[in-house]
Amino acid sequence: MNYLNENIDSLNKKLQDGEITAEDLAKETVKNIKETDKKINAWITVDDDAKPAENLDFAKNKLAGIPIAIKDNIITNGMKTTAASHILYNYMPVYDATVISKLKKAQATFVGKTNMDEFAMGSSTEHSYYGATRNPWDLEKVPGGSSGGSAAAVASGEVVAALGSDTGGSIRQPAAFNGIFGIKPTYGRVSRWGLIAFGSSLDQIGVMSKRVKDSAEVLNVIAGPDEHDATVSEKEVPDFTSFLGQDVKGLRVAVPKEYMDAVDGEMRDAIQKQIDVLKDAGAVINEVSLPHTKYVVPTYYIVASSEASSNLQRYDGIRYGYHAKDTKNLLDVYVKSRSEGFGDEVKRRIMLGSFALSAGAYDEFFKKAAQVRTLICRDFEKIFEENDVIVGPTTTEPAFGIGEEISDAIKMYNNDILTISANLAGIPAASVPAGLVDGMPAGLQIMAKRFDEGNVFKVADFIERNNKFYEKTPTGMED
Repeated sequence: MNYLNENIDSLNKKLQDGEITAEDLAKETVKNIKETDKKINAWITVDDDAKPAENLDFAKNKLAGIPIAIKDNIITNGMKTTAASHILYNYMPVYDATVISKLKKAQATFVGKTNMDEFAMGSSTEHSYYGATRNPWDLEKVPGGSSGGSAAAVASGEVVAALGSDTGGSIRQPAAFNGIFGIKPTYGRVSRWGLIAFGSSLDQIGVMSKRVKDSAEVLNVIAGPDEHDATVSEKEVPDFTSFLGQDVKGLRVAVPKEYMDAVDGEMRDAIQKQIDVLKDAGAVINEVSLPHTKYVVPTYYIVASSEASSNLQRYDGIRYGYHAKDTKNLLDVYVKSRSEGFGDEVKRRIMLGSFALSAGAYDEFFKKAAQVRTLICRDFEKIFEENDVIVGPTTTEPAFGIGEEISDAIKMYNNDILTISANLAGIPAASVPAGLVDGMPAGLQIMAKRFDEGNVFKVADFIERNNKFYEKTPTGMED
């Protein structure tokens, strides 16, 4: 079963009509993954014996029997979960993340875990112990990261939807690079219980799919309160599909000057074309400024690395995961296990974070970054006083070649300059396909005030209905 021309509604109808059984759908999905993934490497673990839930209710549960991909940093009971790291190469969880429990209740089918940058630290899915993932549009280019495996699995038609996590753009950037839709909800909209932590004040689980409605259907299921996570909001979760199919007349759309100045040529033209579509439909376009955008990269990497340094202390080579051999004492166990278990990018961020939190550097770096983060939040609050959404490019360029930027950490970090702010501010943000640039997909980023995913879906759905990008087949999949 290839999903390039399918969506949750079409699959649900086939299941209800008996055109295909959930058992056969699971088998065909795994078969297609085995064939397709030889050239994509979007998966770390595939469940050859994937089975749907029992007593499926297709009328009540839209996701019943629908295969969903899970990023490999989301805990799944009885299914290996590695975060794409050697240090967790054999970790078999004994409980489910809250999002997995909710999807199980909705009777979704799980077929495996997708590839990613190790511990979600990266922008290309090249920093994986299990090898790089390739972009379905061009197999010599990266799929973005860190949720590159989930994005590539959706774009190549291996699944109809996938879960990812977004700490600084890790859903939106790969969504843009792969020509699909990806949404990072408001911080606190979805439980982080069972998400292997990178930056706890930034991480958020979200959804990736070819069609906007499919992500709305999945987010309907996974959003909402959770007794296990004190950071989850108690706010009522609306039906996100109710925001689809609406017009945008009168919608106040802010376009940050700093975002548009970050792109030029075909990329700028592609984004401007979508902005003009909104304007022609009656949206009110306002040019605005996010003056602290120039500080977001250093602010983010200090905050995120500091939190990562703290979160990754638990991987000590003793309680679970990789344990180094030929060790002589306890310190040897710690040093060798972590040195051999972590990849270069993870080590780099641990060292950066440990330095920023050290007694001699805390005030100058971490405290200052926290203060700048507050200024960035205020920039957004000011704009949303007079605007409903913010739109602009998701990335400064389309997908780059495998191996092109991996040796230049600063250049790689700067790839996230347009997506980081939404995580620092905790607001919802998404990327929807905006067209092709040099033959590769480009994304339009949409942001809204906290807990206003509705307007994000409204605009994304409107753009999708106008450009119908989902009808395009990734060029790397054309045989």
